[in-house]
Amino acid sequence: MRTPSRRRIYAVFKARNREFLRDRSSLAWNILFPVLIVIAFAVIFRGEGAVEQYKVGLYPLAAERQPATPFLATRGLDAIPQDDLNAALRKVEHHQLDLLLDLEGRRYWVNDSSPKGYLLERVLWGTAGHGFAKQTVSGRAVRYVDWVVPGVLATNMMFSCLFGVGYVIVRYRKNGMLRRLKATPLSAFEFLVAQVASRLWLILGITVLVFLGTNAFVHFTLHGRYLDLLLVFTLGAISLISLGLVIAARTASEELAGGLLNLASWPMMLLSGVWFSLEGTHPWVQKLAQLLPLTHVVEAARAVMLDGAGLAEIALRLVVLALMALLFLLLGALGFRWE
Repeated sequence: MRTPSRRRIYAVFKARNREFLRDRSSLAWNILFPVLIVIAFAVIFRGEGAVEQYKVGLYPLAAERQPATPFLATRGLDAIPQDDLNAALRKVEHHQLDLLLDLEGRRYWVNDSSPKGYLLERVLWGTAGHGFAKQTVSGRAVRYVDWVVPGVLATNMMFSCLFGVGYVIVRYRKNGMLRRLKATPLSAFEFLVAQVASRLWLILGITVLVFLGTNAFVHFTLHGRYLDLLLVFTLGAISLISLGLVIAARTASEELAGGLLNLASWPMMLLSGVWFSLEGTHPWVQKLAQLLPLTHVVEAARAVMLDGAGLAEIALRLVVLALMALLFLLLGALGFRWE
Protein backbone atom coordinates (compact mmCIF):
# COMPACT_ATOMS: atom_id res chain seq x y z
CA MET A 1 0.00 0.00 0.00
CA ARG A 2 1.52 3.31 -1.10
CA THR A 3 1.98 6.20 1.31
CA PRO A 4 -0.82 8.81 1.12
CA SER A 5 0.24 12.00 -0.67
CA ARG A 6 -0.54 15.32 0.97
CA ARG A 7 -0.35 17.01 -2.43
CA ARG A 8 -3.07 14.82 -3.92
CA ILE A 9 -5.27 15.19 -0.82
CA TYR A 10 -4.86 18.96 -0.91
CA ALA A 11 -5.70 19.10 -4.64
CA VAL A 12 -9.02 17.29 -4.10
CA PHE A 13 -9.66 19.33 -0.93
CA LYS A 14 -9.18 22.60 -2.80
CA ALA A 15 -11.30 21.50 -5.75
CA ARG A 16 -14.22 20.50 -3.49
CA ASN A 17 -14.02 23.81 -1.61
CA ARG A 18 -14.19 25.79 -4.85
CA GLU A 19 -17.13 23.72 -6.07
CA PHE A 20 -19.10 24.43 -2.89
CA LEU A 21 -18.22 28.13 -2.62
CA ARG A 22 -19.17 28.75 -6.26
CA ASP A 23 -22.65 27.37 -5.57
CA ARG A 24 -23.95 30.65 -4.12
CA SER A 25 -27.52 29.46 -3.60
CA SER A 26 -26.45 26.46 -1.52
CA LEU A 27 -24.00 28.55 0.50
CA ALA A 28 -26.64 31.21 1.20
CA TRP A 29 -29.21 28.61 2.25
CA ASN A 30 -26.79 26.96 4.68
CA ILE A 31 -26.26 30.34 6.35
CA LEU A 32 -29.72 31.88 6.18
CA PHE A 33 -31.87 28.87 7.10
CA PRO A 34 -30.61 28.40 10.70
CA VAL A 35 -30.59 32.18 11.23
CA LEU A 36 -34.26 32.43 10.22
CA ILE A 37 -35.17 29.47 12.47
CA VAL A 38 -33.43 30.98 15.51
CA ILE A 39 -35.00 34.41 14.95
CA ALA A 40 -38.43 32.82 14.51
CA PHE A 41 -38.14 30.96 17.83
CA ALA A 42 -36.87 34.10 19.56
CA VAL A 43 -39.92 36.06 18.35
CA ILE A 44 -42.56 33.35 18.84
CA PHE A 45 -41.41 32.12 22.26
CA ARG A 46 -40.50 35.31 24.06
CA GLY A 47 -41.47 33.94 27.48
CA GLU A 48 -40.09 30.99 29.38
CA GLY A 49 -41.58 28.51 26.95
CA ALA A 50 -44.61 27.51 24.98
CA VAL A 51 -45.90 24.77 27.29
CA GLU A 52 -47.94 25.84 30.30
CA GLN A 53 -48.06 22.42 31.92
CA TYR A 54 -46.54 22.26 35.39
CA LYS A 55 -43.48 20.02 35.62
CA VAL A 56 -42.58 18.27 38.87
CA GLY A 57 -39.42 16.21 39.19
CA LEU A 58 -39.57 13.03 41.28
CA TYR A 59 -36.34 12.03 43.03
CA PRO A 60 -35.12 9.38 43.50
CA LEU A 61 -36.38 7.02 40.79
CA ALA A 62 -37.57 4.65 43.48
CA ALA A 63 -40.03 7.34 44.48
CA GLU A 64 -42.14 6.24 41.50
CA ARG A 65 -42.96 3.07 43.41
CA GLN A 66 -43.86 4.86 46.60
CA PRO A 67 -47.53 5.43 47.51
CA ALA A 68 -48.84 8.33 45.42
CA THR A 69 -49.75 11.55 47.17
CA PRO A 70 -52.88 13.57 46.29
CA PHE A 71 -50.51 16.27 45.09
CA LEU A 72 -49.36 14.13 42.14
CA ALA A 73 -52.98 13.68 41.05
CA THR A 74 -53.33 17.43 40.45
CA ARG A 75 -54.70 18.17 36.99
CA GLY A 76 -52.15 19.70 34.62
CA LEU A 77 -49.19 18.34 36.57
CA ASP A 78 -46.54 16.30 34.75
CA ALA A 79 -44.41 14.12 37.09
CA ILE A 80 -40.97 13.42 35.59
CA PRO A 81 -38.60 10.91 37.28
CA GLN A 82 -35.07 12.17 37.99
CA ASP A 83 -32.08 9.90 38.64
CA ASP A 84 -29.45 12.61 39.20
CA LEU A 85 -30.06 15.07 42.02
CA ASN A 86 -27.51 17.66 40.88
CA ALA A 87 -28.86 17.62 37.32
CA ALA A 88 -32.41 17.91 38.64
CA LEU A 89 -31.48 20.89 40.81
CA ARG A 90 -29.96 22.65 37.79
CA LYS A 91 -33.28 22.16 35.99
CA VAL A 92 -35.07 23.80 38.91
CA GLU A 93 -32.58 26.68 38.77
CA HIS A 94 -33.27 27.17 35.06
CA HIS A 95 -37.06 26.83 35.52
CA GLN A 96 -37.06 23.64 33.43
CA LEU A 97 -38.63 21.93 36.44
CA ASP A 98 -41.12 23.93 38.48
CA LEU A 99 -40.63 21.86 41.61
CA LEU A 100 -38.48 18.88 42.67
CA LEU A 101 -40.08 16.45 45.10
CA ASP A 102 -38.38 13.80 47.24
CA LEU A 103 -41.13 11.47 48.50
CA GLU A 104 -38.73 9.32 50.51
CA GLY A 105 -36.92 12.18 52.22
CA ARG A 106 -40.11 14.22 52.62
CA ARG A 107 -38.56 17.36 51.14
CA TYR A 108 -38.89 19.51 48.05
CA TRP A 109 -36.91 22.14 46.16
CA VAL A 110 -38.41 25.22 44.54
CA ASN A 111 -36.93 28.20 42.72
CA ASP A 112 -37.62 31.32 44.77
CA SER A 113 -38.16 33.35 41.58
CA SER A 114 -40.44 30.90 39.76
CA PRO A 115 -44.17 31.85 39.66
CA LYS A 116 -45.09 28.27 38.73
CA GLY A 117 -43.01 26.93 41.60
CA TYR A 118 -44.78 29.27 44.00
CA LEU A 119 -48.21 28.00 42.91
CA LEU A 120 -47.14 24.33 43.05
CA GLU A 121 -45.78 24.89 46.55
CA ARG A 122 -49.20 26.16 47.67
CA VAL A 123 -50.91 23.17 46.06
CA LEU A 124 -48.48 20.83 47.82
CA TRP A 125 -49.24 22.43 51.17
CA GLY A 126 -52.96 22.16 50.50
CA THR A 127 -52.84 18.46 49.59
CA ALA A 128 -50.05 17.16 51.83
CA GLY A 129 -49.98 19.70 54.65
CA HIS A 130 -46.57 20.90 55.84
CA GLY A 131 -45.07 17.40 55.97
CA PHE A 132 -42.36 18.27 53.44
CA ALA A 133 -39.24 20.28 54.25
CA LYS A 134 -38.70 23.23 51.94
CA GLN A 135 -35.37 23.98 50.26
CA THR A 136 -34.83 26.80 47.80
CA VAL A 137 -32.56 27.33 44.83
CA SER A 138 -31.93 30.40 42.71
CA GLY A 139 -31.42 30.94 39.04
CA ARG A 140 -32.97 32.75 36.10
CA ALA A 141 -35.23 31.05 33.59
CA VAL A 142 -33.77 29.64 30.40
CA ARG A 143 -35.57 31.02 27.36
CA TYR A 144 -36.81 28.50 24.84
CA VAL A 145 -34.54 30.02 22.20
CA ASP A 146 -31.53 29.38 24.48
CA TRP A 147 -32.63 25.79 24.91
CA VAL A 148 -33.36 25.13 21.24
CA VAL A 149 -30.40 26.89 19.57
CA PRO A 150 -27.93 23.98 20.09
CA GLY A 151 -30.43 21.72 18.35
CA VAL A 152 -30.95 24.17 15.47
CA LEU A 153 -27.20 24.48 14.89
CA ALA A 154 -26.70 20.71 15.16
CA THR A 155 -29.61 19.98 12.78
CA ASN A 156 -28.29 22.38 10.16
CA MET A 157 -24.89 20.78 10.55
CA MET A 158 -26.41 17.29 10.22
CA PHE A 159 -28.14 18.01 6.90
CA SER A 160 -25.05 19.75 5.52
CA CYS A 161 -22.79 16.87 6.55
CA LEU A 162 -25.00 14.05 5.27
CA PHE A 163 -26.13 15.59 1.99
CA GLY A 164 -22.96 17.60 1.40
CA VAL A 165 -20.86 14.43 1.39
CA GLY A 166 -23.21 11.52 0.75
CA TYR A 167 -25.21 13.04 -2.09
CA VAL A 168 -22.20 14.66 -3.72
CA ILE A 169 -20.17 11.43 -3.86
CA VAL A 170 -23.11 9.57 -5.38
CA ARG A 171 -23.42 12.32 -7.99
CA TYR A 172 -19.71 11.98 -8.75
CA ARG A 173 -20.18 8.23 -9.19
CA LYS A 174 -23.20 8.63 -11.45
CA ASN A 175 -21.68 11.22 -13.80
CA GLY A 176 -18.46 9.23 -14.16
CA MET A 177 -16.14 11.55 -12.24
CA LEU A 178 -15.09 8.82 -9.82
CA ARG A 179 -14.25 6.54 -12.74
CA ARG A 180 -11.91 9.19 -14.12
CA LEU A 181 -10.35 9.77 -10.69
CA LYS A 182 -9.75 6.03 -10.39
CA ALA A 183 -7.42 6.25 -13.38
CA THR A 184 -5.23 8.79 -11.56
CA PRO A 185 -2.69 8.05 -8.77
CA LEU A 186 -5.35 9.20 -6.26
CA SER A 187 -6.27 6.44 -3.78
CA ALA A 188 -9.71 5.91 -2.24
CA PHE A 189 -8.29 6.82 1.17
CA GLU A 190 -6.88 10.12 -0.11
CA PHE A 191 -10.16 10.96 -1.81
CA LEU A 192 -12.23 10.27 1.32
CA VAL A 193 -9.85 12.20 3.59
CA ALA A 194 -10.07 15.22 1.28
CA GLN A 195 -13.87 15.03 1.24
CA VAL A 196 -14.08 14.81 5.04
CA ALA A 197 -11.59 17.66 5.57
CA SER A 198 -13.30 19.92 3.03
CA ARG A 199 -16.78 19.43 4.45
CA LEU A 200 -15.54 19.70 8.06
CA TRP A 201 -13.96 23.14 7.81
CA LEU A 202 -16.81 24.49 5.69
CA ILE A 203 -19.46 23.27 8.14
CA LEU A 204 -17.57 24.55 11.18
CA GLY A 205 -17.03 27.91 9.49
CA ILE A 206 -20.74 28.24 8.67
CA THR A 207 -21.78 27.08 12.17
CA VAL A 208 -19.47 29.60 13.86
CA LEU A 209 -20.67 32.38 11.54
CA VAL A 210 -24.34 31.57 12.22
CA PHE A 211 -23.76 31.33 15.97
CA LEU A 212 -21.94 34.64 16.24
CA GLY A 213 -24.35 36.42 13.89
CA THR A 214 -27.52 35.33 15.67
CA ASN A 215 -25.92 35.80 19.09
CA ALA A 216 -25.41 39.47 18.27
CA PHE A 217 -29.19 39.89 18.09
CA VAL A 218 -30.57 37.24 20.48
CA HIS A 219 -27.74 37.10 23.08
CA PHE A 220 -27.66 33.39 23.90
CA THR A 221 -26.95 31.98 27.32
CA LEU A 222 -23.44 30.53 27.42
CA HIS A 223 -22.06 29.47 30.78
CA GLY A 224 -19.35 27.16 29.40
CA ARG A 225 -16.32 27.79 27.21
CA TYR A 226 -16.35 28.49 23.51
CA LEU A 227 -13.53 26.00 22.91
CA ASP A 228 -15.50 23.20 24.56
CA LEU A 229 -18.51 24.02 22.39
CA LEU A 230 -16.30 24.06 19.29
CA LEU A 231 -14.91 20.63 20.21
CA VAL A 232 -18.44 19.24 20.55
CA PHE A 233 -19.45 20.46 17.10
CA THR A 234 -16.15 19.31 15.58
CA LEU A 235 -16.54 15.73 16.77
CA GLY A 236 -20.22 15.82 15.89
CA ALA A 237 -19.47 17.01 12.36
CA ILE A 238 -16.85 14.31 11.84
CA SER A 239 -19.23 11.58 12.98
CA LEU A 240 -22.07 12.87 10.76
CA ILE A 241 -19.79 13.29 7.74
CA SER A 242 -18.56 9.74 8.28
CA LEU A 243 -22.15 8.51 8.41
CA GLY A 244 -22.73 10.19 5.04
CA LEU A 245 -19.71 8.31 3.67
CA VAL A 246 -21.21 4.99 4.76
CA ILE A 247 -24.39 5.72 2.83
CA ALA A 248 -22.51 6.94 -0.26
CA ALA A 249 -19.86 4.22 -0.25
CA ARG A 250 -21.63 1.91 -2.71
CA THR A 251 -24.79 3.76 -3.72
CA ALA A 252 -25.04 4.56 -7.44
CA SER A 253 -28.51 6.11 -7.67
CA GLU A 254 -29.17 9.70 -6.58
CA GLU A 255 -32.80 8.82 -5.84
CA LEU A 256 -31.76 5.93 -3.57
CA ALA A 257 -29.11 8.08 -1.92
CA GLY A 258 -31.66 10.80 -1.20
CA GLY A 259 -34.02 8.27 0.36
CA LEU A 260 -31.29 6.71 2.51
CA LEU A 261 -30.03 10.11 3.66
CA ASN A 262 -33.56 11.15 4.64
CA LEU A 263 -34.00 7.81 6.39
CA ALA A 264 -30.91 8.61 8.46
CA SER A 265 -31.60 12.30 9.11
CA TRP A 266 -35.31 12.48 9.99
CA PRO A 267 -35.22 10.01 12.92
CA MET A 268 -32.30 11.97 14.34
CA MET A 269 -34.16 15.25 13.98
CA LEU A 270 -37.25 13.84 15.71
CA LEU A 271 -35.67 11.64 18.40
CA SER A 272 -32.54 13.56 19.37
CA GLY A 273 -34.26 16.17 21.54
CA VAL A 274 -33.79 18.96 19.02
CA TRP A 275 -37.20 20.61 19.38
CA PHE A 276 -38.52 19.11 22.63
CA SER A 277 -37.16 17.30 25.67
CA LEU A 278 -37.39 13.51 25.73
CA GLU A 279 -37.98 13.52 29.47
CA GLY A 280 -41.20 11.73 30.26
CA THR A 281 -41.19 9.74 27.00
CA HIS A 282 -41.15 5.94 26.93
CA PRO A 283 -37.80 4.45 28.09
CA TRP A 284 -37.22 2.68 24.76
CA VAL A 285 -37.43 6.03 22.95
CA GLN A 286 -34.74 7.46 25.24
CA LYS A 287 -32.54 4.37 24.71
CA LEU A 288 -32.98 4.55 20.94
CA ALA A 289 -31.98 8.21 21.01
CA GLN A 290 -28.62 7.29 22.54
CA LEU A 291 -27.76 5.37 19.36
CA LEU A 292 -28.01 8.53 17.27
CA PRO A 293 -24.94 10.81 16.95
CA LEU A 294 -27.09 13.96 16.85
CA THR A 295 -28.38 13.19 20.37
CA HIS A 296 -24.88 13.38 21.82
CA VAL A 297 -24.08 16.57 19.92
CA VAL A 298 -27.24 18.32 21.13
CA GLU A 299 -26.99 17.15 24.75
CA ALA A 300 -23.28 18.00 25.03
CA ALA A 301 -23.80 21.43 23.46
CA ARG A 302 -26.71 22.18 25.82
CA ALA A 303 -24.66 21.07 28.81
CA VAL A 304 -21.88 23.49 27.84
CA MET A 305 -24.17 26.41 27.01
CA LEU A 306 -26.81 26.12 29.74
CA ASP A 307 -25.07 24.32 32.61
CA GLY A 308 -21.50 25.50 32.12
CA ALA A 309 -20.27 21.90 31.79
CA GLY A 310 -16.58 21.34 31.15
CA LEU A 311 -14.83 18.58 29.28
CA ALA A 312 -15.01 16.24 32.28
CA GLU A 313 -18.81 16.46 32.43
CA ILE A 314 -19.30 15.81 28.71
CA ALA A 315 -16.39 13.40 28.28
CA LEU A 316 -18.63 10.34 27.83
CA ARG A 317 -20.60 11.95 25.00
CA LEU A 318 -17.37 13.07 23.31
CA VAL A 319 -15.97 9.53 23.53
CA VAL A 320 -19.19 8.14 22.03
CA LEU A 321 -19.01 10.62 19.14
CA ALA A 322 -15.35 9.75 18.51
CA LEU A 323 -16.11 6.01 18.49
CA MET A 324 -19.06 6.53 16.15
CA ALA A 325 -16.88 8.57 13.80
CA LEU A 326 -14.18 5.88 13.79
CA LEU A 327 -16.72 3.12 13.14
CA PHE A 328 -18.43 5.02 10.31
CA LEU A 329 -15.08 5.93 8.72
CA LEU A 330 -13.96 2.31 8.73
CA LEU A 331 -17.23 1.11 7.23
CA GLY A 332 -17.17 3.84 4.61
CA ALA A 333 -13.55 3.16 3.63
CA LEU A 334 -13.99 -0.60 3.49
CA GLY A 335 -17.18 -0.41 1.46
CA PHE A 336 -16.16 2.40 -0.90
CA ARG A 337 -16.10 1.72 -4.64
CA TRP A 338 -15.23 3.99 -7.53
CA GLU A 339 -17.91 2.70 -9.90
